[in-house]
Amino acid sequence: MTHRPIPLAVALVSILVIAAACSTVGAGSRGESVAADPGPTAVLELTVFAGASLKDALAAVKTAYEAAVPGTTVTIATDSSATLRTQIEQGAPADLFLSADERNPLALVEAGLADGDASAFAVNRLTVVVPSDNPAGIASPADLARPNVTIVAAGDEVPISGYARQVVARLASLPGYPGDFTAAYAANVVSKEANARAVLAKIELGEADAAIVYVTDARASEGVSAIEIPPKANVMASYAGVVVRTAPHLAEARAFLDWLAGPRGQGILAGFGFGAPR
Repeated sequence: MTHRPIPLAVALVSILVIAAACSTVGAGSRGESVAADPGPTAVLELTVFAGASLKDALAAVKTAYEAAVPGTTVTIATDSSATLRTQIEQGAPADLFLSADERNPLALVEAGLADGDASAFAVNRLTVVVPSDNPAGIASPADLARPNVTIVAAGDEVPISGYARQVVARLASLPGYPGDFTAAYAANVVSKEANARAVLAKIELGEADAAIVYVTDARASEGVSAIEIPPKANVMASYAGVVVRTAPHLAEARAFLDWLAGPRGQGILAGFGFGAPR
């Protein structure tokens, strides 16, 4: 039998194939993984600016949303809605703005700083709070006009202040309230704080006799007692959100806002005392 010589190129290819096979077998015999390293998993970070009264509820929302949408991290910054709106107007990086009113999100829409319209996602009510030991003996909102009662409020541009002014005006029109109720209430205000949570903190520390705050804030505190505002005088605080036009993640920010307004988000908000938008 005549043996034909193997071409040099074929021989080289055969040697390389055999060497690669041996290398693979050797790695397996040492128990080493030969799978390619996929590299680090990309994480999408959403930055949410939110009114201070949403702080506790959004902490729970963050946990639930990150579990529902793997690979997404939600970073939340809270303060007065008016302060946060100003920061966005000045270029602060935010994907989403959740406000304790509708006025501040609408201001961003009108200024061309929002992607789409503002969307309502929750409602709240107001109540009077006093320190747990109630040293001033306040029994009803009418006592807010008594001489020597000290009241803490928020800054004039903070949403809780706008709602509180409406409540005071309505209280003044109720039977049994003094004609100078509005003026007497204003005279009793001893400080104006940066946001709704700072107002609550002053009462928790016993630094004033009373304040008008959100029902949700009063409910979350163990250091205050709540005194109901008559239904005819109470107001509904409407919370609205808007996607920031310069957001790095427009679609994802819109998805978060939609999720918050959906069944899962509304269920969490309801657990903290918020109502569904109307």
